[in-house]
Amino acid sequence: MRIAIVAESFLPLMNGVTHSILRVLEHLQERGDEVLVIAPSTQDTETPNEVSGAHVHRLPSVPLAGYANVRVAMGGVSRVKRILAEYAPDVVHLASPFVLGWRAAQAAHQLGIPTIAIYQTEVPGYAGRYGVPFLENWAWNRVENIHLLASRTLAPSSFALNQLRGRGIPRVEMWRRGVDTERFSPAKRDAGWRAAVAPAGGRIIGYVGRLAVEKQVQDLAALADVPGTRLVIVGDGPQRRALEDALPGAVFTGFLGGEQLARAVASFDLFVHPGEFETFCQTIQEAMASGVPVVATGRGGPLDLVENSRTGWLYEPGNLAALRSHVVDLMGDDAKRRAFAAAAYASVQGRTWSALGAELVQHYQAVLAADLPSTTPQGVAL
Repeated sequence: MRIAIVAESFLPLMNGVTHSILRVLEHLQERGDEVLVIAPSTQDTETPNEVSGAHVHRLPSVPLAGYANVRVAMGGVSRVKRILAEYAPDVVHLASPFVLGWRAAQAAHQLGIPTIAIYQTEVPGYAGRYGVPFLENWAWNRVENIHLLASRTLAPSSFALNQLRGRGIPRVEMWRRGVDTERFSPAKRDAGWRAAVAPAGGRIIGYVGRLAVEKQVQDLAALADVPGTRLVIVGDGPQRRALEDALPGAVFTGFLGGEQLARAVASFDLFVHPGEFETFCQTIQEAMASGVPVVATGRGGPLDLVENSRTGWLYEPGNLAALRSHVVDLMGDDAKRRAFAAAAYASVQGRTWSALGAELVQHYQAVLAADLPSTTPQGVAL
């Protein structure tokens, strides 16, 4: 097939969207498909123009206010339409569409090209966290318009699927995320790394992710004085300095990737994730594959990933006393923590990116075989 992937964000920015695209590109390259990636421009001159056999077409962009490494593509629908018309893909893959993806959804619809829209970021939910709750309805209107135009929407969790269906969006199916169980493995646990971040010994409570408002990392202050533990924060972002001030006893490693990340995660004793707006939460899967139990908020993607009292604990959003109680429970009971860790590890085996890539291709084939809507869905303004 010829596939155009329209990426709301892409390399050099590494996040959940970029990570998923990279795994998809690897799978499509193995199949021999032709792929074009359309993404915002970058100021990094060393970023390649070809990734896993796919050419990357960069559109002029500007940095997002307050988040300089996130860039927003400029231009209108006509520019994207010209690119798609020239490339003539069989299907357009919209990766976490919102700004560039909205233009691409309209362009593909006008050209009669089927689209797969990947719902991956709960942008409307971010509005309240960033102090602009009045934008939430506008953002949901944008999300709905995009997915009403899509030939099929793929949601990563049952929470996200029900959320979209509840807003009247049709043609929504489940497409989860794979995990690299060779890279993320209990075998990567490193006593030397543990000694470096916790020289006084003790159990390590770890978090991995962007240091941004929507991740609610500041909630981990509730764990700052859990006896016999060290809090380790892996990641970077605009909130890093504020979080370092708020969590003076924590170790901040900065961004880690590749084997460094795998070693760090496997060296945790417990993984925590306080964010309430995760449509999936890939880092939870990676922790589980590393043999690490999880404590996470009971909303969004974690609901599918964490089984209470077996692979970890879920707590009610905002209930930081419950977060602390669950962490204390596992930190104080080695036998229970080991049992949770073994169950967590077993729960993600078989969730390979190869299997998820094959499932994605089936979705491509399904929309190619189906008749596209002959008219614009009611209520969608182009």
